[in-house]
Amino acid sequence: MNTLTRERRSGILLHPTALPGPYGIGDLGSGARRFVDWLAAAQQRLWQVLPLNPTSHGNSPYTSPSAFAGNTRLLSLEGLLQDGLLGLGDINGLPPFPRDHVDFAMVHDHRTALFARVHDAFRAGKGAALRPAFDEFRHAQQHWLEDHALFAALHRHFNHLSWPQWDRPIARHEKKALETWRDTLHAEVERESLLQFLFYRQWDALRGYAHDQGIQVVGDAPIFVAFDSADCWASPHQFRLDENGERTVVAGVPPDYFSKDGQLWGNPHYDWDAMAQDGYAWWVARTRAVARQVDIIRIDHFRGFAAAWEVKATEKTARKGRWVKGPGRQVFDAIRAALGEVPFIAEDLGVITPDVEALRDGLGLPGMRVLQFAFGDEDGINAFLPHNHVPATVVYTGTHDNDTTRGWWDALDDRTRMHVMRYLGVDGRDIAWDLVRAAWRSCGAIAVAPVQDVLDLGTHARFNTPGKAEDNWGWRLADDALGDALAGRLAELTTLTARHARAEEKRRAQAALAERDLAVAG
Repeated sequence: MNTLTRERRSGILLHPTALPGPYGIGDLGSGARRFVDWLAAAQQRLWQVLPLNPTSHGNSPYTSPSAFAGNTRLLSLEGLLQDGLLGLGDINGLPPFPRDHVDFAMVHDHRTALFARVHDAFRAGKGAALRPAFDEFRHAQQHWLEDHALFAALHRHFNHLSWPQWDRPIARHEKKALETWRDTLHAEVERESLLQFLFYRQWDALRGYAHDQGIQVVGDAPIFVAFDSADCWASPHQFRLDENGERTVVAGVPPDYFSKDGQLWGNPHYDWDAMAQDGYAWWVARTRAVARQVDIIRIDHFRGFAAAWEVKATEKTARKGRWVKGPGRQVFDAIRAALGEVPFIAEDLGVITPDVEALRDGLGLPGMRVLQFAFGDEDGINAFLPHNHVPATVVYTGTHDNDTTRGWWDALDDRTRMHVMRYLGVDGRDIAWDLVRAAWRSCGAIAVAPVQDVLDLGTHARFNTPGKAEDNWGWRLADDALGDALAGRLAELTTLTARHARAEEKRRAQAALAERDLAVAG
């Protein structure tokens, strides 16, 4: 079902919010294009971006009010200026944004005011050339856009209370209430729809730019969605909720190497039986939407399709839970029947049991190996050690949930450090690149490193700490962090390990010659 393991490739993990630039947060404009240029110069063929959905509490892209919408905070102000929807005065005289991290509250206030001006300008006739494309977008995406735009407007109207606490008719998504509120909040609904159109317009252009440079985009589809989301509000029958719309059970993971209490995510569990009745139509629609954004989809918490950790909604930690059987391959069969072959990566970290491995392998999906999890026990059987890798593997130095490799190294105990040095044959002074080299040398088809590891940055540059509710996702690249010398160093390693584009072209040419020779010999 998956074609990802047919060639060797490598790439860099960087969420767009962390791109450099003067506007308080990374965006889809010139800074993103410069990063793509750098990737191309470094001979990289993949950019892993994580989810591109809107964020809510905690600013995590894995907790979104919509599994279909784009994060409009990423809109390029320069792009809106070019479209005639902002003036020079709108993007001059900026607030004192920090350059090394995102002040999400400051960005929110600034963008909210600017986006109101964008909508006013559009209604006044500016950017008129965009109107036909906007109308087409609304029509083509109405299956999710109408609910998302109204949900966003209602959320503001009800002072950001979760949707079961709204007036009962609209909380229950009743048809008459929907019509009434769409009329009442018409301007706000149109503004959100416009912003979604502009997001996808800018993102499509950026992704096309990456394709022109030979770079594909790897994105994420978190298995669960947020409770306080348009997805849950519009389709409550697809989730395990009570008669008032409240969660009865929530998702998480049991205690593991990330957290001694496990992780209590709070996401509602799916009602898989209800989803099966319509052929998993919601999952088909969601996969189609993610595939519209990216080229390769990493399924976060893949193991949940085999069995997921279920905790009563009243619990304070994830310790008291149970494994509940998932739908297995039925969801993927439905997706394939509707969409054809979709390039998936299975995030198979955590508590992985034989049924999860059987599901992954039966679907032909590559799994993940994280080198930071490889060391400590010296018996050589740890699956994350490079000699135990298989081609159907995506090898990471670390992920967005790990400390940076430099930070990880600094916190290691002496015994584990010695194991790392003995295994890799290094002295640890260049540990981040030691792991990058190990990942690139692996037989795994894909190797990925967070940009922080290529830069050898410490814990201060960490993206996310699982189980920690605040102060995540704020780190940003310095303006001059990625230079020609670093691109050259990575390009050399990528060439030496045959992960560059020319290596694949050569392999294909050799295969074609071998096939021709066989035909002649026959």
